[in-house]
Amino acid sequence: MQGNSTTDKNSKVFSATAVLPVTIHGRVSAASCFLRLRFVGSVLFFVVFFYEDVMGSFVSLKKRTALLVMLCLPGILLYSCGGRRWPAHNEIAITWEVISNLHHPEEARVSARFTIKNNSKKTLDDSNWQLFYNQTPRFLLSSDPTAGVSVKHISGDWYTLYPETGFSLEPGETVTFEYESRFWWIKNSDAPKGFYVVFNDEKGKEKIVELTNIRIMPFERPEQLTRHLRDRAEVPSAERQYLKNERLQKVEKNELLPFIPSPVSYVAPGDSITINHKVRIVHDAPLQREALHLKNMLHDIMGWQVEVSTDFTATGPGIFLRLTDRLAPEIDLPFGKYALEAYALSVDRSGGIAISAMTEAGIFYGIQSLLALFPVDAFFEKPAEVVLPVAEVVDYPRFSYRGMHIDVARNFFPKEIIFKLLDILAFYKVNTLHMHLTDDEGWRLEIATLPELTAVGAQRGHTTRDAPALHPAFGSGPFAYAPGRQGSGYYTRQDFIDIVHYARDRHIRVIPEINLPGHARAAIKAMEARYEYYMQQGDEASASEYRLVDPDETSTYLSAQLFTDNVVNVARESVYRFTATVLDELVDIYAEAGVAFDVVHIGGDEVPSGAWSASPMVEQKLKTLPHIDASHNMHIYFIERVLEMASERGLKVAGWEEAALCTDDEGRRNMPYTPHAGGALIPYVWNNLWGAQDLAYRLANSGFPVVLCHVTAFYFDLAYSKDPEEPGLYWGGFVNTKSAWHYSPYDVFSTTLRDNMGRPVDVAAEYRHMERLRPEARHRILGVQAQLWSETLVQPELVEYYLLPKLLGFAETAWARERAWETITNDSLRMMEVDKGWSVFATTLGKRELHRLSALYGGFNYRIPPPGAVIHNGVLKANVEFPGLQIRYTLDGTEPQAGSELYEKPVAVHNAPVKVRVFDASTRGGRSVLLINESEEHSKHYEN
Repeated sequence: MQGNSTTDKNSKVFSATAVLPVTIHGRVSAASCFLRLRFVGSVLFFVVFFYEDVMGSFVSLKKRTALLVMLCLPGILLYSCGGRRWPAHNEIAITWEVISNLHHPEEARVSARFTIKNNSKKTLDDSNWQLFYNQTPRFLLSSDPTAGVSVKHISGDWYTLYPETGFSLEPGETVTFEYESRFWWIKNSDAPKGFYVVFNDEKGKEKIVELTNIRIMPFERPEQLTRHLRDRAEVPSAERQYLKNERLQKVEKNELLPFIPSPVSYVAPGDSITINHKVRIVHDAPLQREALHLKNMLHDIMGWQVEVSTDFTATGPGIFLRLTDRLAPEIDLPFGKYALEAYALSVDRSGGIAISAMTEAGIFYGIQSLLALFPVDAFFEKPAEVVLPVAEVVDYPRFSYRGMHIDVARNFFPKEIIFKLLDILAFYKVNTLHMHLTDDEGWRLEIATLPELTAVGAQRGHTTRDAPALHPAFGSGPFAYAPGRQGSGYYTRQDFIDIVHYARDRHIRVIPEINLPGHARAAIKAMEARYEYYMQQGDEASASEYRLVDPDETSTYLSAQLFTDNVVNVARESVYRFTATVLDELVDIYAEAGVAFDVVHIGGDEVPSGAWSASPMVEQKLKTLPHIDASHNMHIYFIERVLEMASERGLKVAGWEEAALCTDDEGRRNMPYTPHAGGALIPYVWNNLWGAQDLAYRLANSGFPVVLCHVTAFYFDLAYSKDPEEPGLYWGGFVNTKSAWHYSPYDVFSTTLRDNMGRPVDVAAEYRHMERLRPEARHRILGVQAQLWSETLVQPELVEYYLLPKLLGFAETAWARERAWETITNDSLRMMEVDKGWSVFATTLGKRELHRLSALYGGFNYRIPPPGAVIHNGVLKANVEFPGLQIRYTLDGTEPQAGSELYEKPVAVHNAPVKVRVFDASTRGGRSVLLINESEEHSKHYEN
């Protein structure tokens, strides 16, 4: 989507074609084609129809017409548009595979192989083609010098294959070459994507062709599936999953959680009531928005049209929404702030339903709990009436901050996807949406004063690394705004207001993130486009007004995502003019929306080592800053300036943990910078690995309010498992639903039990010297937040797949009261309680929550887990991670469907090829597994 703006000095329209050095490579324009076609056609028409001495008067009109077509067609193809001179999208075949991650036992190093086959009629030589693609960024180490083709890293995850001098690939020929990179690739989502070729003719004209004939070889061998010799994580198999599922304890219906997140107090004597469309919603006047939400939900779920009123004197069944000064006297709320979201829900034998709270938010959460009490079948069947349990609920959250982060910068998602995300967050009582709006690969919010930010920074396409433009990333392809791609797009001002309104109506606040001083390549490129535009106009003042770089800087650095040009120069005053302009726009947007705006997230993370090390501007600025000892700590100055600007606008500043850290005299980069402590700066701590397991507690003990975002539990973009078919990253390990549930906020050591390579941790030994959270600092843990980064979210449906059901485990951790196992110090006793609690939670998901997700808000693309299965002595045994989901199987090797045999007990399968698959209530299936009968000796391992 693209916005419009006026054309004065500060809001000049910068269209991509006007300011980007990007041509429409090698394509004859439609107008040019038309003119050539018309000329050739006119000549031939004149010859055929009017020159009888040439054609002969005996030629019939019908034959003349046929002859005209025969004459015109080759001319049109060969002359007017040049014919199909270049290979088509499917004529260059690419095959890629990982050879090994283990060729170098002492070094993290992966070798891979490209095969290129020329199925076209065009010879590929050493100057007429160059191939581009994106891949999980890895630093290149070497490539085969004899193949005639080389691979080169350009920027970020953007790479190129190009021919060496003397290269030639004739039609039908194949070239294969190998190369090596740092670290490893073990998944399909690691594979290269977004292939396109730029062809060049002898006149220098270019033609871009996106390739579709791509084959990624499967990851099957141990050396393809193992990251390094230190890798201890297991590749999932049906047999391993079966053993893991066997640890689940049997849970009776009356032991299931009443709803998720589970309430503080739930008392149900066993009676029930029946309600139908005649039930009225009666509410206090300030609760109109909440009452309308309930009305709409009853219509969407049940198809009911119910009356909404403020008249409490009318008779008949009703749902009564009341504000009160105090909930049940016997409930002692631990902190005053928690009372803001507390509620009481009563389903009375008389048929009345009452929800009371001290705030509108409390009423809203009471409504979510009431809807969660509805029978799951009602979400599918829309019955005329439903049966609800008689119950008394009193509930309040464990943490006042319960957040969800989504990255829309790396891959963009339109506001409709954000709306549905807000719906499911609200249902599970998450109250904050943290929107990562800017990064190296995209700027996603319209800023009226700086239209270049979206004209340049919101779209990706083929360009050059140094151009003031964004190159392809994450497979977004060479063309901006191509259908089905997530690389281009942004929220107009009205779009963002719509998102803020939608969130407000669901008692969710939206925290925008503008990432600086690192992760700023999109902003830098946009402001360089502005700079070049105004310099061409001879207006140097305007050109420099918002420039973000020091043109004389020669610093050398490489960011975590392999960028060399993504850090703004914090000594440049125009950086702060730029930041203030963006802050003012945000303040204005929220004011127009009529929604409170109190926190802005500034990012502040991953400034690479070496940034600012060779900048004349920084060198001069350091002379005026006696409290900053070196260029590598200049981010301190940036945060100081941002805190000052934010305070002037009534804002607090949030940032990733690095914003609150500095490098000490010994070179340690995770030391709290205590002058920033005190409340104005809120660090979001993501790191609980690599010796930083105690970082959140050190910051809280130092006086910082902290949000826990720990990677091992809450990074939802990390893959569910090591299965190569399971998409996602894994640099911090693997994160599943249990990871988000099995998390102790006040004792993260007891739940950080493996490192990122899957190695079991000796908690007592390895964490013994780390700093614990002091009792007086517990209140500084504001809450928890889950992260959904989008590098691998290359289709919109993956948002829901990555999110669910992990979100449900997170919601339980964020809202529900402290679990019994969190305070048990004995390891074996604690794990017994963990197993018991997880069995209840997992069974609640399988028997109820996941079924509801199939229908709620139109249904979600949540992940259905593969089954666990073994064959022992010719007998199939199967189970599932979430008991209550259906298991179906076939004995002929075909894919199980919703009508296939239902697994209910062990089945004799003899020597048949067995396929097993899990289905949900909507008959949607997960990935199947294929089992081959094993020998009795092998299968004894799996005997119950």
